[in-house]
Amino acid sequence: MATNPSGQIDSVLTEVRKFEPPAEFSSKAWVKSLAEHQALCKRADDDPEAFWAECARNLDWFKPFDKVLEWKFPFAKWFVGGSLNASYNCLDRHLKGGRRNKAAIIWEGEPGDSRVLTYQMLADEVGRAANALRELGVQEGDRVAIYMPLVPEAAIAMLACARIGAVHSVVFGGFSAEALADRINDAEAKVCITADAGWRRGAHVELKNNVDEALKRCSTIQKVVVLKRVGNKVSMRSGRDVWWDELVARQSPKCPPAQLDSEHMLYTLYTSGTTGKPKGVVHTIGGYLTHTLMTMKWVFDLKEEDTFWCTADIGWVTGHSYTVYGPLAAGATAVMYEGAPNFPHEDRFWRIIEKYGVTIFYTAPTAIRTFIKWGDSWVKDRDLSSLRLLGTVGEPINPEAWIWYRRVIGGDRCPIVDTWWQTETGGIMIAPVPGAIATKPGSATRPLPGVAAEVVTHDGKSVAANQGGLLVIKRPWPGMLRTVFRDPERYRQQYFSQIDGVYFTGDGARRDEDGYFWIMGRVDDVVNVSGHRLGTMEVESALVSHTSVAEAAVVGRPDEMKGQGVVAFVTLEGGRNGNDQLKQELRAHVVKEIGALARPDEIRFTDALPKTRSGKIMRRLLRQIASGDQTLGDTTTLEDLSVLAKLRDDEE
Repeated sequence: MATNPSGQIDSVLTEVRKFEPPAEFSSKAWVKSLAEHQALCKRADDDPEAFWAECARNLDWFKPFDKVLEWKFPFAKWFVGGSLNASYNCLDRHLKGGRRNKAAIIWEGEPGDSRVLTYQMLADEVGRAANALRELGVQEGDRVAIYMPLVPEAAIAMLACARIGAVHSVVFGGFSAEALADRINDAEAKVCITADAGWRRGAHVELKNNVDEALKRCSTIQKVVVLKRVGNKVSMRSGRDVWWDELVARQSPKCPPAQLDSEHMLYTLYTSGTTGKPKGVVHTIGGYLTHTLMTMKWVFDLKEEDTFWCTADIGWVTGHSYTVYGPLAAGATAVMYEGAPNFPHEDRFWRIIEKYGVTIFYTAPTAIRTFIKWGDSWVKDRDLSSLRLLGTVGEPINPEAWIWYRRVIGGDRCPIVDTWWQTETGGIMIAPVPGAIATKPGSATRPLPGVAAEVVTHDGKSVAANQGGLLVIKRPWPGMLRTVFRDPERYRQQYFSQIDGVYFTGDGARRDEDGYFWIMGRVDDVVNVSGHRLGTMEVESALVSHTSVAEAAVVGRPDEMKGQGVVAFVTLEGGRNGNDQLKQELRAHVVKEIGALARPDEIRFTDALPKTRSGKIMRRLLRQIASGDQTLGDTTTLEDLSVLAKLRDDEE
């Protein structure tokens, strides 16, 4: 295979549209101008430790820290010597003033049931749940697996663990029994908290049955706590299984928070790669809470009266950081919705925004492209005037989806914060500060204050403007992962061994002449055509900018002449059928948008793309299908196996 000798990624997508922050928005923002933003960044760069110490003091500490950072490459300790409690910072400190009776969580279930928990009500429930865990023998440092639907009790369980110093390991409720068992075994969890089932598109997700199946392979679980969510009959094993409703209800709401070291483990969260067992990413209390709290202020310009909705499930880091810990540490009102965005109809999200007066809406590009596919008609009859800020998370957003989001959902008035970060970073790293930074569709814009991001070659040299390279972080930050659970060597190898002296994100990126970062996708989502490494996201963006295309995924396949050929899997707007004429039209469109180098060798039309339950396209499977490989490996995270079967049938 031919390779670019420098290891650089060729960046070919050009985007010239630019949107200044609305003057009215900037006038009320936390950071009001580019000059203020630059001054904040300069302060952070001149003395990072003093800057982050000032940020950390926005939290309540039982004992102040003695030292800001202890850095023994590649291992960091932040706010050394300090003690605090995440649950206290998310709950107790808000009970002393006007937030006591403020809504902390507004929850809506898929069938339409709803609940509102004030900060006082949430604190009482967390206290009861924490005491329940203690009754079950859970002690400081023990791991608790949480495998639940997106209901308030999932957040309550997380905060209850945090209150007593237990370590939660949340497993997404869409994962299979096999995937759950792998995560329980790696964490050596002592207790599993689940529900009888959850709702998804009107059907039951059989959580308790999955737990029973998983525990046939697990030896460390002593107790299973089961929430009655849908009311279906499940088997309860005597001596092991207990009902949440009975156990928690009998507890006192008073549970003093444990005074924990800043570096005490708050949680481990498992991320899966293309090979190997899932990695347990470890986050600790002080640095993680500092990072999530400050990004709520900078990126979302959070105000006391805001109603904030992050649509991510609690099983992903986005749900950890921006449904639970970030919003609650900031004293915000957070919306949680249990179900699918198209149940019972495709306007469910817009009805929720209208019903609860959501002001800040944070969702994934995959969801936005799905909304586009469903059509504007689902939006036009809903009142979205409460919205003042929109956000995207999870993957790069193509410019045309960004423009649609701004125009149709934001009414051409709401700034968009396109955020880049990872499970490993803990919180947002690159994003526009909305009152200060002009936005460009498809760009995450600039690093946040205190984040030293750079685009480099494989040997660590900075690349020129508009030259693609590898995205790295050059110095430690408070929200960074501390290690891989019980595998420090994997932590070192995965993140700190590939480029000397820095954290390698695994992403390709370029930085333009204005210093804006354009994320080009994972470096393994790169097609190497005749020695040119093309980011697949850029080819996908070109395809999606065609009026007929709803969604596209681009992968490489072996090519004897060029090293790799470009294969595009395309879904069309409005369920229309593809034909050879449209294939030629799309090829020409890509050439026009990017150049002949990026012309797809093959275009395959499909009704749907294989995705994980969190909405990410499984390009690994598409690469294998494009290459004719019938051994597709692990498909436990695939949401709809029939999509895979149909793609293989089409191939045959």
